[in-house]
Amino acid sequence: MGDFWVFGYGSLIWRPGFAHVETRRARLYGYRRSLCVYSFVHRGTRRRPGLVLGLDRGGSCIGLAYRVPGNLRDEVLSYLRERELVTSVYLERMLDIRLDGGGGGGGGPVEAVTYIVDRQHEQYAGSLDADHAANVVRGAVGQSGRNEDYVLSTLEHLEALGIRDHWLEEVGRQVASL
Repeated sequence: MGDFWVFGYGSLIWRPGFAHVETRRARLYGYRRSLCVYSFVHRGTRRRPGLVLGLDRGGSCIGLAYRVPGNLRDEVLSYLRERELVTSVYLERMLDIRLDGGGGGGGGPVEAVTYIVDRQHEQYAGSLDADHAANVVRGAVGQSGRNEDYVLSTLEHLEALGIRDHWLEEVGRQVASL
């Protein structure tokens, strides 16, 4: 088995946590970044859920793709499954992404390990407006810390990469204003 790609759109952008040999900006078509997952573990609890990002159907999403050496496949997939599949709200899929051709590397389509939201799962929050999402995020805390920190850190990293997400930016403005 050769090298493989992993697509990150949220915390995997700023904390991948696994060995990789290349990082490229990439776009996934057919899915969008959304605070559409109630967090009962990392950024909230069952009694006071937070919200974390998922890839939900529709639109497209710019994120980062990580190329992982084939000899690390089992190790990296085990790590990702332990991290992303804690409550089975995400579905692991191999999806086509388009790598950015900038920086001297060739662009184009590759297949990548991607985690999309399971719309049938109890933690699926659906499409929330920015006000509702910000109200859920405010004050939620889980094993990985404050929900506000998760949203604002994601936005800082997206901004540093020149990636705009207008809806998430509005949620972040509302969260930061209080």
